[in-house]
Formats: sequence, C-alpha cells, structure tokens
Amino acid sequence: MNKTTNIVTWIVITLLALAFAAAGTGKLMGVEMLHLSFANLGLPSWFGYFIGACEITGAIALFIRPLSGLAAAGLSAIMLGAIYYHLNFDPISAALPAIVLALLAALISVIRKDDTLALFVRLKGQQA
Repeated sequence: MNKTTNIVTWIVITLLALAFAAAGTGKLMGVEMLHLSFANLGLPSWFGYFIGACEITGAIALFIRPLSGLAAAGLSAIMLGAIYYHLNFDPISAALPAIVLALLAALISVIRKDDTLALFVRLKGQQA
C-alpha cells in the first residue's frame, strides 16, 4: 500500500471510529432518541445496549490491524440494520449517513482483507 493510500485509510478508520464510538456511547448511556428505533422494530430494550457495546468494541478494534477488517465488516452489518430502519420508518434522506458509514466500513473491510486472512491462518495454525 502506498503512503497516500495508507494515510487515507487511517483517516477513514479514525472518522469511522469517532462516529461509532459516539453512537455506541449514546446507546449505552440510554439516550432515548437512539433507542426508539429498536422499539419501533419490536426489538427488546436490551438490544440497543448490545448494539451500543458492539459499536464501541468495533470502533476500538478498527485500530487493531489484525481485527480491523472484521470490525469494519461487523460495523457494516450494523449499518445495514440502520439503513433498513431508516428506509422503513423515516424519509429516505435519513438513511444517507448510515449508507455512507456502511460503505466506508465496507471499504476498510476490503482494504484490510489480507490482515483478516492472515489472522485466520494464524488461528488455524494454533489449532493444529
């Protein structure tokens, strides 16, 4: 990876981590507005706290190179749920931030795929 790509990757990772850490913190603090979507979907109240914990864990894991690709993939999956919610309960424009975050997280997942594969190879080697 050349220097410019590396810098852009770290900038995207930092922006993603800030967004997900903020969203996760709000959910863990019980901010009602952030929990309404789970209630609207008929999900139990604890699910919002679970997603918040996943978002914070994912934000931290983005900075751990072997885990970065997996974290980004998991955060993309969370954003797919957010996109589904916004498309069904809000104006379509409300889904745009979730779409952008999902695409950026997917990009990091692809960029870090070699690190993810290397992690799997190491883990498989430890089992033998």
